[in-house]
Amino acid sequence: MRTRIKEILERGAKSAPCSFSGWVRSVRASKEICFIVLNDGSTIDGIQVVAESGLPNFTDICRIGTGTALTVAGTLVESPASGQKWELAAGSIEIIGGADAAFPLQKKRHSFEYLRTIAHLRPRTNTFGAVFRLRSRLAQAIHRFFSEESFLYVHTPIITASDCEGAGELFRVSTLDAAEPPMLEGQPDFSQDFFGQKTGLTVSGQLEGELFALAFGDIYTFGPTFRAENSNTARHASEFWMIEPEMAFANLADDADLAEKFVRYLCRFALDECADDMAFFDKHIENGLIERIGKVADADFARMEYTEAIDRLQKSGAAFAYPVEWGLDLQTEHERYITEQIVGGPVFILNYPKDIKAFYMRQNDDGRTVAAMDLLVPKIGEIIGGSQREERLDRLESRMVELGITQEPLWWYLDSRRWGSCPHAGFGLGFERLVMYLSGMENIRDVIPFPRTPRHCEF
Repeated sequence: MRTRIKEILERGAKSAPCSFSGWVRSVRASKEICFIVLNDGSTIDGIQVVAESGLPNFTDICRIGTGTALTVAGTLVESPASGQKWELAAGSIEIIGGADAAFPLQKKRHSFEYLRTIAHLRPRTNTFGAVFRLRSRLAQAIHRFFSEESFLYVHTPIITASDCEGAGELFRVSTLDAAEPPMLEGQPDFSQDFFGQKTGLTVSGQLEGELFALAFGDIYTFGPTFRAENSNTARHASEFWMIEPEMAFANLADDADLAEKFVRYLCRFALDECADDMAFFDKHIENGLIERIGKVADADFARMEYTEAIDRLQKSGAAFAYPVEWGLDLQTEHERYITEQIVGGPVFILNYPKDIKAFYMRQNDDGRTVAAMDLLVPKIGEIIGGSQREERLDRLESRMVELGITQEPLWWYLDSRRWGSCPHAGFGLGFERLVMYLSGMENIRDVIPFPRTPRHCEF
C-alpha cells in the first residue's frame, strides 16, 4: 500500500524517511537544484520535492512536465520557504508516466467553462480536487446520518414504467429498432418491446420508496435520477443524484423536523470533517462561505405558511421580475427574498396550493392546499422539497382523475393505500445542489464528475 500525501503531512517529522507517488503540479529547475510540487489527490496541499544535482537521473528530472506521474523517496524536513511547513529532500525519483507540453493544465488558473471541455482532466486541479473530495465525504455522511437514525437504505429501480412527477420528461429505454419500430395504430407498439410496455429512466425513487416505508417504517433512497428536460441553466442537469427519505406514521411537521436535522448535520459535517477544502472554497470560491454555512448549522429553522409568504412578499415593496400572487409557485427571486430579507435564515414554506403540486401530496381540509413543504436557505432559495403523502385511497384516486393521470400503470401504488395504509411523509434533496450550496460553486456542471446536459455526453 502506498502512503498518501495527506498522511505524510499529518504525521510531519515522524514520516521521515518516506516515499509516495503523485502527479506534478509545477516544476522549477536550475543547474544544481529542481523544485517539484507533487499532489496525489488526498489533500488540497501538495508536497514540494527538492531534487539536487547528485541524483543519477537529475537531468531527466529537470525536463519533466506538468502532469507527469512520479514516485519519490526521501526525507521529510522542515521547509525554509513560506507557505509550507514541510518539504521532501529527494533520495530517488522514478518517472512513472510522462507528460509533454501538450498537457492542457499548464497555467495555474483556467476558467470553469474551459475545464468542462476537459472533464477527464479537471479533477487534477485544486478546485475540482476539493469539490470531489467534499462530494465523496458528503455521500458517506448521508449514509452515516440515516444509519444513526435507523433508516433502511433501499435501492429503487433505475428503469421504471412510472413517471413520478407526471411531467413526461423521461428518457425512454427501448430495444425496438429505432429506424423501423413495430407500429400499432400509428404509434410504436411497445407491447413488443423488451419489457412489454413503455419504460424509461427514473425521475425519482419516491413512489417505490413509499412501498418500503409501509413495511419498514423509515427508509431512504440515494441514487441517480434522470430528467429529459431541455434546460441549459446553471441549476439543471439531465443526470443527477437524489436523496429521498420516507417515514411511515409521520406528518408534515415530522417531515420538516427530519429535514432540518439532516441539513444541520451535513453543514456541521462539512465544516468539521472537510475543514481544509472548506477553507479553500472560502478563500477562492466564495468569501464568507464558512460563516454562511456555520449560521445554518447553528440556526433554528423558521416555518411559514405559503399564504403568509405571499402576503409578506406583496407587502414588501420589492420589485420582482415574476408576479407574486396566491396560487402561483414561488420563483427563486421570491424564495431568496424570503430567506435572506424577511427571515434572515433558513425557513420552511408550508401548505402550498394543490394546483401547483403533485398528485400524491395529501389534500388539506381547506380543499385548496396540500401538505407540502419547501426548505429555503440563503443564497440559493429552495434546497429541499417534500410533503405528507396522500394515504387515503378515495382522495388519491379522485385527484388522479382530476389531473387526468391513468390509474392502471400505478395499480401497485394504489394497492399500498388499500391494505394497511397510514400517514407517511418524505422529501427529496438533490445531491448536486447540496454540494453547490456547501462549496459555493455556482454551476451544477462543476459539482458532478461527468455532467450530462442537452447535447453533452462526451465521456
